[in-house]
Amino acid sequence: MLRILGLFLAVLCSVSACLGDEVTLKNGDRLTGTIAQSDGKTLTLQTDYAGDLSIKWEAVQGVESKEGLHLELKDGKSVAGPVTASDGKLQVSTNSGNVETSIADIKTLRGNKEESVYEKTLHPGIFQEWKSGLNLGFALTRGNSQTKNLSIGFVATRQTFHDKLGAYSNIVYASNDAPGAVPSTTANTAGGGFRYDHDLRKRLFAFVAADFFSDALQGLNIRAAEGGGLGFHAIKNDSTTLDFLGGLNYTHESYTTLTRNFAALSMGEDLIHKIGKSTVLTQDLNFFPNLNNTGEYRATFDFGTVTKLTRRLGWQNSFSDIYVTNPPAGKRKNDLVLTTGLNISFGE
Repeated sequence: MLRILGLFLAVLCSVSACLGDEVTLKNGDRLTGTIAQSDGKTLTLQTDYAGDLSIKWEAVQGVESKEGLHLELKDGKSVAGPVTASDGKLQVSTNSGNVETSIADIKTLRGNKEESVYEKTLHPGIFQEWKSGLNLGFALTRGNSQTKNLSIGFVATRQTFHDKLGAYSNIVYASNDAPGAVPSTTANTAGGGFRYDHDLRKRLFAFVAADFFSDALQGLNIRAAEGGGLGFHAIKNDSTTLDFLGGLNYTHESYTTLTRNFAALSMGEDLIHKIGKSTVLTQDLNFFPNLNNTGEYRATFDFGTVTKLTRRLGWQNSFSDIYVTNPPAGKRKNDLVLTTGLNISFGE
């Protein structure tokens, strides 16, 4: 008799374990499965019989987890362990004892599998988390006019919870192929650079940056500017990011007729804004006063939009203005570039 009773209890415990986590609703229903995650408003329960179920916390009467759950509370604390909850109260069995809180205080909740994925996103490899886009534009005319125009741009961004690395490059070339046309090359610019941001606090970050630019028609072989400083996140949410930056840079300019090296201030702002579900607007304004020669400066303004046509394909428009107070004699101070064409995106 005792053997039969022992076997029955063993089977009962086995069945209970197989049932996994249990969620009791206020209407009396009991749901079993594996608690996956919660954003504080809804609870996701993975089941074999109905897939993933999203349950509003306000409909939950009680919760019992067999495996440990990882909770992040609104006060910033984190706890992990098996969880029981009823009537809005929640108890976590941790290694150091029980922790009591309320369902209303939950910011996020993750099961072991989801926690493992989340921790990997905190420290991704250098080749992970990249998002990039390639902009292409080309125009060709023949007949009464004989011209060709080519624009190529590339942007890549890798952003984690505490830092951001961005790189870019662009080329614009245009020519007048008509016999005897002077000048035959009407545009020939190339640029590129990177910026790395690291959050020091929620709003404050440090950055280092390097930019390189050449313009054959201005006689500029290379302009290289390297520097760094501090930035401030004025706005940072899912739809809008607005940063203000300030720092110092060292600039080397090599023209066909002269060479200059000088220190300069770096002041600017960067804006990224999502318009609806398909369009992203970017804009940045930078000002670089020359510290060696007061009154001389360089200023840049960039504005662009990318509108998604499909998951990978979009339409891009960009406008750039580069102003230099002291170009070589006979060269203009202002250069404007307007491009439009297709955008091919990579990454998620």
